[in-house]
Amino acid sequence: MTFALFLTIVGIHLAAAISPGPAFFVSIRMAATDGFQNAAALALGFGLGAAIWATAAMTGVAILFELVPALFTGLKLVGAAFLIFLALMMWRDASEPLQIASEDQPRKTKPIGAARLGLLTFLSNPKSAVFFGAVFIGLVPPETSFVWQAAIVAVIFFNETLWYLLVARLFSTARARHAYARAKSGIDRMFGFFLAGLGAKIALT
Repeated sequence: MTFALFLTIVGIHLAAAISPGPAFFVSIRMAATDGFQNAAALALGFGLGAAIWATAAMTGVAILFELVPALFTGLKLVGAAFLIFLALMMWRDASEPLQIASEDQPRKTKPIGAARLGLLTFLSNPKSAVFFGAVFIGLVPPETSFVWQAAIVAVIFFNETLWYLLVARLFSTARARHAYARAKSGIDRMFGFFLAGLGAKIALT
């Protein structure tokens, strides 16, 4: 493992982390509805989910999925069901007005709940393990030391977390939250539509 190869892996993952997916839509909504504190906890959950899938891929879970397709199919269906459930919740709550609260006011969702949601949202997409598996199989030499492997997982965690902390900060500003509140019904239904579509795509592909 060379430092140049390490940077290549980091860059590939950062590009993947930035691309919009279920985590992105959930992050925007959490930041707008609950503010930065809960959105930051959500980002931590995303980072933990990425680290878990990266570790699983490094230990051969992606290969296991190829050897036992039924296992991958089962995980896909569970993940798809979770995303569709989130979509339905967004549609159900779309018509409820958003009450803009300050950061120090109590919220229905606690930071630990937001972190749990982030973790479950990220783990609901088993294709993350396939992505990491493809990257690791193609780029990480089999003789890579534990120290380098740990460094890769750590950077993946920080990449994912820091990106969604940035998203949390941008969409938890007063201007962004008031803009969201004015168009909440349409935005929630649009996000619900996208999440349901992503869930269906995971289940069918």
